Amino acid sequence: MLHLNIVYTNKVNGQSMFYGARASTFAAARNLRKNMTLHELILWKKLRDKTLFKIKFRRQHPIDFYIVDFYNHDFRLVIEVDGEIHETLKAQEYDERRTRHLQKFGITVLRFTNYEIISDINSVIHQINKTITDSSPL
Repeated sequence: MLHLNIVYTNKVNGQSMFYGARASTFAAARNLRKNMTLHELILWKKLRDKTLFKIKFRRQHPIDFYIVDFYNHDFRLVIEVDGEIHETLKAQEYDERRTRHLQKFGITVLRFTNYEIISDINSVIHQINKTITDSSPL
């Protein structure tokens, strides 16, 4: 089997929106889009409605060797939905390393738990909106 090591460099506003993600990361992202969790789907329904935020979010978006739950390139904003697995110490350490890596690209990372999504989606939306309005796009 031939393995291609393609690096994606598509640019929006002169900036790469994939930060060098490889073809294998794109394939994994496609699979994740087909298998989103209930909590991701609930938030996606809100994020894809451009009347709510007036900006475009991408779901299961490749960035370097990571796949983020939701991404807006204009604001360099990542939104992550954390399930129970993220409550372990090992997962929390991984999430911290991942966030620091994404921040090296100037990306802001917002994290919400499944519980926050299901119990108080309006507060989640408010926090996302505040982050957007407090930021200026690139």
